[in-house]
Amino acid sequence: MQIMPQHRSVVVGVDGSPNSLAALHRAAREALERHARLDVVRVVNNDTSATPRPLRTAKEWLRLRDLVAHTIPHTQHLTTRLKITHGRPGEALAKAADHAELLVIGARVNSEHGNPFGGDTVPVARELARCPVVICADQTPASHEVP
Repeated sequence: MQIMPQHRSVVVGVDGSPNSLAALHRAAREALERHARLDVVRVVNNDTSATPRPLRTAKEWLRLRDLVAHTIPHTQHLTTRLKITHGRPGEALAKAADHAELLVIGARVNSEHGNPFGGDTVPVARELARCPVVICADQTPASHEVP
C-alpha cells in the first residue's frame, strides 16, 4: 500500500476589505514559494441576510471569483481553489486551515473596541488554528488621511 502525501495548501480569508486583499496578496506569494495550492475562503454569516442560503452562496462565490481573478497573477489561477463557508469567521477559517501549511488573515489596524486586531476573527482563528497564522493589514494610506 502506498500512502500519498496531502496536498500542500495555504488558506486565506477574504471578505473584500483592503486588509483581506493585503492578506490575499501575501497568501498568493506564500503559496508560490511553497509550491502549494491557494485556498481562498469567504465566510458568510447567514444571520445578517434575508437572502436564501443557496442563492447567497452562489452570489458570494461569483463575487469572490471576480475579486481573485483581478488580484492574483493569471499563472496562479489553476492552482487556486475558492470556497464559500458559513458560520463565524474565526472558527470557519481555522477549520478551513485544518490541513494547511499556513493561514493568512487580514486585520484592521484600529478597532472601535481597542483591540489591535479589530473584531474577534483574528484572536479566535489564532487560538483554534493548527497551523501558523500570518496577520496582514493594508498599509496604503486611506484617501481621507493626510500623509
